[in-house]
Amino acid sequence: MVDTALSDVSTWIADWQPEDEALTAARARAAEVGVAAIDASTGAVLRLLAASVGAKAAVELGTGAGVSTLWLLRGLAPDGVLTSVDADGEHQRLAKASLTEAGVASGRVRLIQGRALEVLPRLSESAYDLVFCDAARSENADYLAAALTLLRPGGLVVFAGALAGGKVAEPTARDAETVSMRELAKLVRDEERLTAAMIPVGAGLLAASLA
Repeated sequence: MVDTALSDVSTWIADWQPEDEALTAARARAAEVGVAAIDASTGAVLRLLAASVGAKAAVELGTGAGVSTLWLLRGLAPDGVLTSVDADGEHQRLAKASLTEAGVASGRVRLIQGRALEVLPRLSESAYDLVFCDAARSENADYLAAALTLLRPGGLVVFAGALAGGKVAEPTARDAETVSMRELAKLVRDEERLTAAMIPVGAGLLAASLA
């Protein structure tokens, strides 16, 4: 009964705030090649988080086909710039198509092909308002450490898939992704410089503000 109620609410939210043609097309590209993409409700929260800190510079780990990229851009300041990193060149090709179709100016997005842990050390310290992590779950602890260096005071670090499909609450679930997300949640909670919240939307968002 609870699962049905949650499904009904998710459907209602999607109908209340439907995605436009650009987002729908980006989502279709992702589906065609089997690339996971955040759902619309998660995208709306991500946009809100970016807007809430007046983000002018943001980093995205895991470009995919551009779904989360578009949501983030809509939360950034009008002159904001998003740096999006993905190791897969095909993913970024799809994202470029999504950005072009959405009419996004080329100067607003910097696409970097490469492994996140190799790219992050090359980015400027204390220069970003938001870091969104939706890449290799096994590397989340390293992404967190990098974000603490990259973020300005008051900036946000946000992790996708934080609830691991609901399995974080199942004591018997010991698969690699679930264990990784539990460990990340503990790291974020125990980091004294962060004020954190678990947001139960979509697959879950873990968001934290740097003091």
